Amino acid sequence: MPGPAVSIRDVASQAGVSVGTVSNVLNRPDIVAASTRNRVLAAINELGFVPNDAARQLRRGRGRTLGLVVLDVANPFFTDVAKGVEDTTGAAGMAVIFCNSDGDPAKESRYLDLLEEQRVQGVLITPVDDANERLVRLRERGVLVVLLDRRSTRPDVCSVAVDDRLGGELAMRHLVEAGHRRIAFVGGPWRLEQVRDRYHGALHALREAGLAEETLRRFETPSPTVAAGRDAASRILGLPRSARATAVFCANDLLALGVLQELTRQQVRVPEDIALVGYDDIDFAAAAAVPLSSVRQPRQRLGQTAARLMLDEANDPDNHQHQQVIFEPELVVRESSQYARTSG
Repeated sequence: MPGPAVSIRDVASQAGVSVGTVSNVLNRPDIVAASTRNRVLAAINELGFVPNDAARQLRRGRGRTLGLVVLDVANPFFTDVAKGVEDTTGAAGMAVIFCNSDGDPAKESRYLDLLEEQRVQGVLITPVDDANERLVRLRERGVLVVLLDRRSTRPDVCSVAVDDRLGGELAMRHLVEAGHRRIAFVGGPWRLEQVRDRYHGALHALREAGLAEETLRRFETPSPTVAAGRDAASRILGLPRSARATAVFCANDLLALGVLQELTRQQVRVPEDIALVGYDDIDFAAAAAVPLSSVRQPRQRLGQTAARLMLDEANDPDNHQHQQVIFEPELVVRESSQYARTSG
């Protein structure tokens, strides 16, 4: 017959620590010294201790899981962000439920309902809409919320984002300095704050250069995908040559890759005929047929920072300081935009 179950007190005695220290190793390992943590883990392995996670969840009211809701799982940008989240939460003994909203508010709402039913401790989310009352209600019910790749307008909600207006400025200054005076902006849907910020940043750079806003023509897309980029490029090439853009700035790299595909298909040279700049600097950007200039975001750091903010609030809510962290992007110039023009 099996012997009596090993208790947390048995582990504490074996490791020569208090019961509270064992509890911290199980629940908040980051606050325990590495040598002590290793001693406790060795005792757990030696004794075969199995934490009663169900009991812990009932006492807390919530499990050791977090929800991560992103706009598009097919976009490598969000894959890298998710890796940053998972690396950080995994080290703290937390599991992540990964959800893909597809930019659909109804789908996003269904996932938030599901995550609340699963009694997650918190939700990291790139919301579809700017004002999301559903997230306010989650916080009121005790679910932590951190906005990811989106700025928070509420002082009681943490957020981690990139200065997308600055990113738009960097891309547009680069194209203007190369001599371009007919430039297309490809991005959408327009309800996404990131798309609007990148566009308005580009307009600001034009004004700083003393150029008219009409220098930049917007081609809105229904989604930030490769297929939408191909369609936008087809619309650009459908214009008379005298009105056609000599450069294209895309709101993300998937759109830029789609634009590049269509330009190549129609035998338009990049960058000699049309220069091209994307946004995100995903791995595929440098590996494209024509290596893509792109505005780089610190993708994994976004995920890591958001996860750390959530863990800090979960572990020490009384002393937690809400933060709105803003990273600065940088422009990475490659072959797709290096051809300098001397006239429009």
